[in-house]
Amino acid sequence: MFDKTMTFSVNEDREKELKKNLTIIYDALTQKGYNPINQIVGYILSEDPTYITTYNNARSLIRHIDRDELLQVLVRAYLNS
Repeated sequence: MFDKTMTFSVNEDREKELKKNLTIIYDALTQKGYNPINQIVGYILSEDPTYITTYNNARSLIRHIDRDELLQVLVRAYLNS
């Protein structure tokens, strides 16, 4: 029953949108004096939006990002660098 490997894919346009929104979130966290990497990781692990500031609409943006898609984009960027 579970012998087939599932596939997951994010299209290029969606990836560009994720990068744009993640950059806005990163900048908002930086401007408010937070460590953006720690805050974003906290959000990814917990899915608790309070890790993300409301400044510059960042919390609303993070809620529209699917964590699976985000993780795929991050892993791809890490392995390609």
